[in-house]
Amino acid sequence: MTVLRERLQQMLEPVVEAMGYELVLLEFAPSSKHGLLRLYIDHADGITVDDCERVSREVAAQLDVEDPISIQYRLEISSPGLDRPLVKPEHFQRFIDEQARIQLLAPLNGRRRFIGWIRQADGQSVTLETQDGSVVLPFADMERARLVPEYDRE
Repeated sequence: MTVLRERLQQMLEPVVEAMGYELVLLEFAPSSKHGLLRLYIDHADGITVDDCERVSREVAAQLDVEDPISIQYRLEISSPGLDRPLVKPEHFQRFIDEQARIQLLAPLNGRRRFIGWIRQADGQSVTLETQDGSVVLPFADMERARLVPEYDRE
């Protein structure tokens, strides 16, 4: 995670949590024209457009005060969706027995991409049951992970 992304996470996560939401994932993609700051939020009752608008107003106010981003950017607030990102060990633990798609930073046994059922997760790794058997994937080696929506399951 870049230094700016870490700073944004530390600055905005308390704002989102104080409103009663979980900050699932923060993405920042700078570009030469204008960047994109996207926050995925969640709540036990789900996320509505009104929730996204409320969080957007609070986050924008905090960003205006702190002014951590020196380039022009667009702010987006979104629900995690059916193919929700899995970022923290708690996310994997919450979705035990669900199917996930995981991409690693570097190959493990010749593969970077895995699809399987989440069978176990602790603070260090997740165990996926794939078509080829069980595989233990360390969190530190993951580039991205998402749930596989039921309509997309193989």
